[in-house]
Amino acid sequence: MSESALRGIRVLDVSTLFAGPLAATFLGDFGADVIKVEHPTRPDAARGHGPAKDGVNLWWKTLGRNKRTVTIDLGSPDGAELLLALAADADVLIENFRPGTLERWGLGPEALHAANPRLVIARVTAFGQFGPYSARPGFGSLAEAMSGFAALTGEPDGPPTLPPFGLADGIAALSTAYAVMVALRAAERDGHGQVIDLAIIEPILMLLGGQITAYDQLGAVQPRTGNRSVNNAPRNVYRTADGDWVAVSTSSQSIAERVMRLVGRPDVIDEPWFATGHSRAEHADELDAAVAAWIAARPTEEVVRGFEDAQAAIAQVYDVRGILADPQYQAIGTVQTVDDDELGPVKMQNVLFRLSDTPGAIRWAGRPHGRDTDDVLAEIGVTQEQVEALRAKGVVR
Repeated sequence: MSESALRGIRVLDVSTLFAGPLAATFLGDFGADVIKVEHPTRPDAARGHGPAKDGVNLWWKTLGRNKRTVTIDLGSPDGAELLLALAADADVLIENFRPGTLERWGLGPEALHAANPRLVIARVTAFGQFGPYSARPGFGSLAEAMSGFAALTGEPDGPPTLPPFGLADGIAALSTAYAVMVALRAAERDGHGQVIDLAIIEPILMLLGGQITAYDQLGAVQPRTGNRSVNNAPRNVYRTADGDWVAVSTSSQSIAERVMRLVGRPDVIDEPWFATGHSRAEHADELDAAVAAWIAARPTEEVVRGFEDAQAAIAQVYDVRGILADPQYQAIGTVQTVDDDELGPVKMQNVLFRLSDTPGAIRWAGRPHGRDTDDVLAEIGVTQEQVEALRAKGVVR
């Protein structure tokens, strides 16, 4: 195996909460040197989200992994000078302040590119850098609402439904990491960096499929269908005799035929309407009834085994306990145990994918606020005496 794929790439993560920081995490997982820059007295709010143990935030252990943590008050002249010095030797800067904030501090793209023409600057905001909403505060929940996701989610007679986790932020984080890699390739070829303008409202919209084209061409508005799909049937969650839930999907015609043979309704396969997923969805009541009755009469193990023998698609509906016990997740190493200075062994999700020659790795879990400040500033020539003076002024902690 060779060295990590992104070894030698330095990323300044000056963003907060989830989309920007998670994008930096994805880059750090594959070897980038990520420097997490936080305010001396107002750390990333993500450190306060979710449960904590002995005062140590647990989500931060994943979100902050593979990052060196530094404190700088970017709004102060001394802090701005420090960031420009860091940017001079960086490849990427990820930020998510409201448009105009960095410019007000003298840290806009013009100043950053004066310090380092090759710098890739990723600006992650709810609504983008321009337009009537650009100055509004915004979070992923607003993107889930505006994109049409919430309107599509939930039962037909129920309200629009928001996800109980940062879905839009996570999709935006993946998109930001992808955009950064595209821009780095261009910088390698052309010799100069550029600015990425990523609006969180857009990536989730792209993943919702062809609804815009369908409305444009047909005037069709996709309705809420609960766990059903407008594109195929049977597709739902069903309860077994043990009281467990399983999910069944029949996105391909062959799988749909196998499911209906398994549950004792091969007769429907010859119906003209069974020939396409869309027309099957129009008969979801009949198909669901057959599948639900078959599953309800059997324990979970027998149901799963029956679907596997029939080469039909099924999965148990897990909470975190099922995830940790599942043999497939165990086989591919989805959950890793990381030794942490504060908590000892900590379990968390592994890197996103497996590379045969340059695999990613979790080198350390999220570190305390500002732990690496002195070491990182020393790398740009700041002496210990200067650090102490900056600390006394509140510029660093």
